[in-house]
Amino acid sequence: MGTPNGLAFPGVRIHLTVRRRRPPQNGRRDKELPDMRNTTPPSAGPASEFSRIVRADAVHRDGDLVETIEATEAERKALAERFELEGIGRLTARVRLRSVRGGEMVRVEGELEADVVQTCVITLEPVPAHVSDRFGALFAPESLVPSEEDEIEIDPNIAEEDIPEAMTNGRIDIGELTAQHLSLALDPYPHAEGVAFDGYSEGEEEEEAAAPTDDDAGADPEKPNPFAVLERLKRQN
Repeated sequence: MGTPNGLAFPGVRIHLTVRRRRPPQNGRRDKELPDMRNTTPPSAGPASEFSRIVRADAVHRDGDLVETIEATEAERKALAERFELEGIGRLTARVRLRSVRGGEMVRVEGELEADVVQTCVITLEPVPAHVSDRFGALFAPESLVPSEEDEIEIDPNIAEEDIPEAMTNGRIDIGELTAQHLSLALDPYPHAEGVAFDGYSEGEEEEEAAAPTDDDAGADPEKPNPFAVLERLKRQN
């Protein structure tokens, strides 16, 4: 007989409840999805600064689709503000979309190139940088993506890009996907040329505070531990 959360003995079969956070549409979560066949799709929240929509049915029809996208000056300015950059001079991506899993899902593979200007974490000077990154994702209809209350078995060896993300009304925004991976590819600690920076480490401040200084050289030696003295007296007796 199984125990709560799917734990059972013998055999030790483990089920994990995976709760996925989805942004509610229009600030709320509907209990039932409306019939979308003869209605206008609802708003999916704030529009992306860099949106390039590809319909899944076009990918399934062609089997393999390649798109080359480039951000406009206005889009680059908006993305720079979103990612707290001083500027983005160029952002392009080549994205391949393939129909997979018997035409039920869409595999996305992309390569992005960007020229950005970050801020030095030491001097606050502008730091120009070239960003190049590869990314991947798997998209599926909402009906095939586990909901917050579903219990599914998790394979620890599965790659993150093999976990399907839900498509909204059969649409994939490869521009927003590119923007998200640009953010992940940015240097978290940009520093100007010639400025030494080894990054932050936990406990660094505590170690520095505990390190002895020249002023401590003439300080009184540490008092002996009374319990250690008592233990030595016991051994002598």
